[in-house]
Amino acid sequence: MSLFESDALASPKDDAGRPLAERMRPATLEEFVGQQHILGEGKPLRVQIERDQLSSIILWGPPGVGKTTLAKIIARLTHCDFIPFSAVLSGIKEIKAVMADAERSRRAGRRTLIFIDEIHRFNKAQQDAFLPYVERGDVILIGATTENPSFEVISALLSRTKVYMLKPLSEDEIQVLLRRALPLVRVEAPEDLLKQIAIYANGDARTAYNILELAAAASQGGHLTAQAVEDSLERKMLLYDKAGEEHFNLISALHKSVRSSDVDASLYWLGRMLESGEDRMYIARRLVRMAIEDIGLADPRALEQSIAAMQAVHFLGIPEGDLALAQAAIYLAASPKSDASYRALGRVMEAIESRRAEPVPLHLRNAPTGLMKQWGYGAGYQHAHKFEDALPDMECLPESLAGTTFYEPTNRGAEQRIAERLEQIRNRKKKQQVPPQE
Repeated sequence: MSLFESDALASPKDDAGRPLAERMRPATLEEFVGQQHILGEGKPLRVQIERDQLSSIILWGPPGVGKTTLAKIIARLTHCDFIPFSAVLSGIKEIKAVMADAERSRRAGRRTLIFIDEIHRFNKAQQDAFLPYVERGDVILIGATTENPSFEVISALLSRTKVYMLKPLSEDEIQVLLRRALPLVRVEAPEDLLKQIAIYANGDARTAYNILELAAAASQGGHLTAQAVEDSLERKMLLYDKAGEEHFNLISALHKSVRSSDVDASLYWLGRMLESGEDRMYIARRLVRMAIEDIGLADPRALEQSIAAMQAVHFLGIPEGDLALAQAAIYLAASPKSDASYRALGRVMEAIESRRAEPVPLHLRNAPTGLMKQWGYGAGYQHAHKFEDALPDMECLPESLAGTTFYEPTNRGAEQRIAERLEQIRNRKKKQQVPPQE
């Protein structure tokens, strides 16, 4: 079998026998959607391509974001001989044979662009075989990988290439691609169905095209139907709009279920959001907020658990990270509840709004200069560690607010212990502040 396709750069748009994703593959940078952080006007990679000054690069990103497409566009624009390699089919012998041809082509004034899809599947010996030809400039190498090249590409090859990270396509970008594809599948489609496909595709254009192609084939009368899309997904398509009412309805249901300590309802509404394609980091942020707003010091570990869940989601991605969200939701729902911290800050802000900005009392100010000491800065300050139980009797609020209580802990969870400790502190200070009787 040949190592490379003779028609690798041929336009497939008119070949109805090819998959839609292949037929929709763009041929120019203007048709390419997404990755503006590296391909926008004036960006280094785009400038190199347009000036035909490209060096060897590695494209790192998730599936369906345009790595192979970009390599083919580069080959067209730079007028190189394009040779795609297969990690499954290519051994050291085949690699060296093609490299020898590339070396002869360079001497004849022609350049060769080697494209290695899934370069992480090449073993060390195979990657080593490319090294001298890349180093001498006999070939321009473009490697594509879904895995972190720092771990999967040998350091010698990595040091001779520039790594560009490609991002998952946004829902809006996928909808643009789907709208372009409608004439090829010969259906009309409402925007809400295209949006649902884009949400499910989760940044992968190939997945979106496959769903559209299957749903179009199952639709009647030239109109894409919700039932056809659901059948193509093999799952119920949930009503959801990340910018609309249902988005806020579902997060409200999750938040209020957690606040009400209803574990099962919390898991149900979380599941609805996950199935509908909600941004996992958005859910994680809201769980952090619940830990602060509705649990607070009744269980200080709630914040630790929600932050840990957020980090796990960021580290693991989908679907493994979903388990961390479920674990955090269960923990938060089962935790004792207190909004005392939330209400305390509200009282503080109300006091600040309704009163003038009081100056910091002199005894709480530092006095780094002699003149400031003369003005009374630091005078009367009581260092807590010099007092029994580290409890001085000085007032730290401005005079007009002296004695004000902002934080009123509940008797739930760990906050009960805090309430007992605060009562001891406040009673002790009151006794200390009572002037002695003559």
